[in-house]
Amino acid sequence: MTGSPALARALAWSVHLYTALGAVAALEAVRATVAGNARLAFLWMAAALFLDASDGTLARAARVKEVIPTYDGSKLDDIVDYLNYVFVPIFFAVQMGMLPPSCASAVAAVPLLASAYGFCTSAAKTADYFFTGFPSYWNVAVFYLYALGAAPATNATVLAVLSVLVFVPIGYLYPSRQPFLRPLTISLGALWGLVLLVVLARMPEPSRGLVYLSLAYPIYYFALSLYLHVNRR
Repeated sequence: MTGSPALARALAWSVHLYTALGAVAALEAVRATVAGNARLAFLWMAAALFLDASDGTLARAARVKEVIPTYDGSKLDDIVDYLNYVFVPIFFAVQMGMLPPSCASAVAAVPLLASAYGFCTSAAKTADYFFTGFPSYWNVAVFYLYALGAAPATNATVLAVLSVLVFVPIGYLYPSRQPFLRPLTISLGALWGLVLLVVLARMPEPSRGLVYLSLAYPIYYFALSLYLHVNRR
């Protein structure tokens, strides 16, 4: 019946299943990448991003930590996030020839290893709703590098610089949890997602104008993060 412990546990396990679906999205993104279908690969990455953006709200509503205290949903979330935010986009960059052929594997290893460190540090997510160091948004970085047709040397340089930033203890805001300007940040994020869907619909020849326009949100995100980081105390 409604409100029963059995129903509460069923809802909590459903949320964990919802999170785990991100692993399926990762697999499909890899398959699309191997097939050379960039648009489909990015659509699966976008699906994974949507799952990750919404599962936390569902988890809090279902009180998963209280209802199923023996299951670590945060660990599941980290596993799925590493697949979708790190492994899949870096694999895409290698498979699609976005990196210099002579050192593609070596360049790809840098963000893979940097984010493996970043995901496992105790301060990766702080109590005041920040990520410490560049929060491994490799899916976003690779998308823009691909959409803008950047040269392999440029791509390698960007990945290297962002990998270094993983170790620089700057706080990057957690969009769905950080209370400062949260409604604005979430609203702009939703609008950004819609613009990206239009860009993806036009691949393999996306509108450069829309791509540049969509950069407004990442710029807003990094600027707000830096502002909040400087004023955290």
